[in-house]
Amino acid sequence: MDSYVIRFLLILIIVLLRVAPFNSLYAFASADGRNLQGTLAFASVGRAHYAFDIYTLPLQPLRFSTNLEETLVTDGESVNHNGQYLQGPGIQTLMHRLNINTTSTPVENVMAFVSERDGFPELYLNIYLKDNLPLLAEKAEENSRREALEDGKRCLTINFGGVFEEKGKKDMPDLSMKDRPSMAGNSMVYVSTRGQTKASRKSWAAVYSTSIKTGRTRRLTPDGIADLSPAVSPSGEWVMAASAGERGWQGEIRDLETDLYVFRASDGSGRRLVVKHGGWPSWADDNTVFFHRQAEDGWWSVYRASVNSSSALVERITPPGIDAFTPAASRTGPWIAVATRRPGHDYRHIEIFDLLKKKFIQVTRLVSPNSHHYNPFVSSDRIGYHRCRGGHVGNRVPVLEQIRSPLPSLSLFRIDGSFPSFSPDGSLIAYIPNIEYSGVYVMRLDGSGRRKIFSGAAFGTAWDWKRGVVYTSAGPGFETETTTVDIVAIYNADREGTSESEISYKTLTKEGNNAFPSPSPDGKFVVFRSGRTGHKNLYIMDAEEGEEGGLWQLTEGPWTDTMCNWSPDGEWIAFASDRDSPGSGGFAMYFIHPNGTGLHRVLNSSTAGRVNHPWFSPDSKSLVFTSDYAGVSAEPISVPHQFQPYGEIFMARVDGSELQRLTHNAYEDGTPSWGRIFIAASDLTGEGESVKCDFDDDHWLQRMNGESVGSVSC
Repeated sequence: MDSYVIRFLLILIIVLLRVAPFNSLYAFASADGRNLQGTLAFASVGRAHYAFDIYTLPLQPLRFSTNLEETLVTDGESVNHNGQYLQGPGIQTLMHRLNINTTSTPVENVMAFVSERDGFPELYLNIYLKDNLPLLAEKAEENSRREALEDGKRCLTINFGGVFEEKGKKDMPDLSMKDRPSMAGNSMVYVSTRGQTKASRKSWAAVYSTSIKTGRTRRLTPDGIADLSPAVSPSGEWVMAASAGERGWQGEIRDLETDLYVFRASDGSGRRLVVKHGGWPSWADDNTVFFHRQAEDGWWSVYRASVNSSSALVERITPPGIDAFTPAASRTGPWIAVATRRPGHDYRHIEIFDLLKKKFIQVTRLVSPNSHHYNPFVSSDRIGYHRCRGGHVGNRVPVLEQIRSPLPSLSLFRIDGSFPSFSPDGSLIAYIPNIEYSGVYVMRLDGSGRRKIFSGAAFGTAWDWKRGVVYTSAGPGFETETTTVDIVAIYNADREGTSESEISYKTLTKEGNNAFPSPSPDGKFVVFRSGRTGHKNLYIMDAEEGEEGGLWQLTEGPWTDTMCNWSPDGEWIAFASDRDSPGSGGFAMYFIHPNGTGLHRVLNSSTAGRVNHPWFSPDSKSLVFTSDYAGVSAEPISVPHQFQPYGEIFMARVDGSELQRLTHNAYEDGTPSWGRIFIAASDLTGEGESVKCDFDDDHWLQRMNGESVGSVSC
C-alpha cells in the first residue's frame, strides 16, 4: 500500500471520528437564541461609497438652461436621499408640535427625506426658516435635532421617528426601513418594513401613516399585501402605491410588474385597482397620476392615467429611444421631472419633459455631468434629486460602519469590501476590498492597521483556528466549473508589521474551480467547494499539505453545493445548495457531518428562494446568513445597481428556529461572518477610503444603439 493511500486512510479515520471541539477563549452564551454576543460583519453592494446628498435647482432658469446654481440642502452626514417637499395644513400642526412660533419665525418650506445615520433608512425633516431668523423652539429635543446654516437661512434637521413615532408597541420592531415620505393632512405617510410577513419571499414593505398630533402609527396596507413607492394626492385624501397584490414577489430584480392601487390616507379604506402594471406613482392633481413601467418595446417610459374614470385611460408620455423613469409630476405646469438613461451615455440624469412640446429639457447634465442622479421631486419653484457628494463634504468612508443592532450584546457592522472573516481570537478581520483594490487585506477589529496580505483576484476568506493562516479562493468569481480557481493558504497573516513581501503562500488545490474554504476547528482539514467533476460539490483536504495530503469528496450530485462553513465545535458543516431544484438559482441551507452522515435541510426560502453564505456563531448554536426571505423593500430601478436587491442579513438557531431579520434596506447585503468579541462604535478608528462615487447604475439600463448590453448572472 503506497504512502498516499495510507495518508488518505488516516485522514478518513480522523474525519469519521470527528474533530475535537475548539476551546473558546471567550465566553459566549445563546441559551434562548436572544442572549447572543460578539460582532457580525457583512457587505453591501456599492453602499459604502454612495455618500448621497440632496441637491436642488431653481426651476425658472431651466427654461433657458443658463445661470443654474445647484444648492446642497442636506448636511453631508451619512447617506441622504429620496426627498420630498411637504405641503398642506399638516405644516402648521408640525410647527405647533415642535413649539415653533410661525408668526415670529416664518417657515419657508419643509422637506422630508430619508437618511441612514444609524445604518437604517429613517425619516428626517429639514425645516427652512425665512430671512435667517433665529429658531424659537423652547422645548426642542436637542438630542435629536441639529441647526445648520444653509444659503443664508436657518435650517432645523429633525429625526421624525425620534420625535413623533409611537414608542413601546410590542408587536412592532424598533428597527425597520422607512422610505418615500409624504404628508397627508396631519399625518406623515411612508413605506416601512416594520411588519413581518408570515411567509417566505413576501416583502415586508407596506404603507403606514404616523399622526403628527398623537404619534399614533397605523398600517394602511392590508395584511398579507406588500405596497411600495406611496404617493399622496394634492388634497391629502388619497394614497397610491405600487403593489404586487396577492401575486406577491416572484423574484424580479428589474421591473417588479406591480399594479397601482389607490386607498384613503386616513385609514386605508376604499382600496381599489387603478392601473395594471405600473410603479412609482406621482400625482399631478386628484384625478391624474404619472407612473413608470417597462413598455413592450423594452424601453422604460412614463405613462399618464386618469384615476376617477370607470376604466383608467392610460397614455404613454415619454417616447421610445430614451429610458425614463421615477417621475415627479408638476402641480403648477404642464411638465414632469424624470430620471433618464440615454443610450451611449454613462450616467443617469434628471430631465424635465414638456408635456405640450413633448420634448426633454436637460437639467443635471448642465451642472454635474459626471454623476448619477436619482429620483427627482419638485415644488412650485425648485427641482430636487440626490447624487453622490464626492469630495465636497464628508469625503471619508469608514472601513467599518456601525448598523443599529436589534440585540444589545451583538454589534453589527457593514464593511467597505466583502467576505469578512474574524481571526480565532476575534481581534483581526480578513476581507476582500472593493474591486479596484484586488487581493486580501487584514485589519484590527477597530478598523485600524490595514495591510495587504495577498495580491490578485480573490474571493472568500477564512482563518485557520490554530495557525496565523488565512485561506482564500484565488481567481475570478461567478465562473463555470472548469475555470481555474485555487485554494490558497496565506501564512503569517496575523503578524502585525509583516510586509506583503514577507508573507508566504501555498496553493492547496490542483485542478478545477475551487472556492469557499473553511478549516476544521482542530486546524487539520479544510472543507471547500470544487467543480472538478463537472458539478460543484464539497470536498475535504489536508489543511497543511492540501490535496497532496489527501482528498475526500463529501457531497456528490448533479447540482451545486457551495459556500460551506465548518462549525467551531466540529460537529457540522453548513452549506448552500440548489439540490432541491438544480440550476434554478434557488438555494437552501443544508447541514452535514464531516464524516458524510446526517445530511438535512435546515432553512429554505421557498423552492425558488435563496439562503446563502451561512456562518456559525462562535458557540455553534446559531447562524448568520443572507436570504431573500423578506423579498424586495423598494423598486430596484430607484437605487444603484444591485446584483440581488432582495438580499438581507438574517440569523437563526441551528435547527432553523427563531429566525430574525437584522438588516432592512433596498441593497444587497451578503457574505456575513461572526466574531467572538463585541465592539462598540466608539471603539472604531473611523479609518477608510475617500468617496469616489464609482458605483454602477443598473447594468440593464446600459444600452448601445438602443439595445441592452449584457446581464448579470449570479
